[in-house]
Amino acid sequence: MTKIKFCGLRREEDVRLAASLGADFMGFILTDRFKRYVAPEEVARLKEYVPSFSKTVGVFVDEPEDYVVSSSKAAKLDMIQLHGSEDDAYIADIKAKTGLPVIKMIKPLSGNDIISARQSAADLILLDSGAGGTGKTFDWSLAKDLDRDYILAGGLTPDNVGDAVERLKPFAVDVSSGVETEGIKDFSKMKAFAAEVRKI
Repeated sequence: MTKIKFCGLRREEDVRLAASLGADFMGFILTDRFKRYVAPEEVARLKEYVPSFSKTVGVFVDEPEDYVVSSSKAAKLDMIQLHGSEDDAYIADIKAKTGLPVIKMIKPLSGNDIISARQSAADLILLDSGAGGTGKTFDWSLAKDLDRDYILAGGLTPDNVGDAVERLKPFAVDVSSGVETEGIKDFSKMKAFAAEVRKI
């Protein structure tokens, strides 16, 4: 069954809602130039509401390695998501320094990007349309050629995620803005999203 990742969580109630819906992954933005940023220490506090079956994922965008390493420790992360232009050498360093699995975002514009995704040193690939939280989808047909586990992101909503899961059968789906109302996580949308994923 396709797993669910709710990303851009910021508040205790966001985490509690995600937990009640059985989220497999909970994403927290740890790069402070994004509106959904949460301080590492706050993520560590929120982690007490994360059930044992769910993994906390820290999302970083083109940050210095030292910041990723120190923040991962302070936030008590289970996984690291690199959402910028980080290369395989950077990924290898982060894995070695933190001992944590790494998710790497790839923006699929062509078949060459799918080749890059296939060859990436990351433990898991995330296909997204941009820097995250844009609400835009990409050409899903490109994903059909990726023969490794990946997380599908970018413009997913309760209205289209069922179709995405049925067509692509991704390892997981990732949503942030697609389950928000006026920038705040919306329980009814989160619930509908989870229901659509699990009915397939």
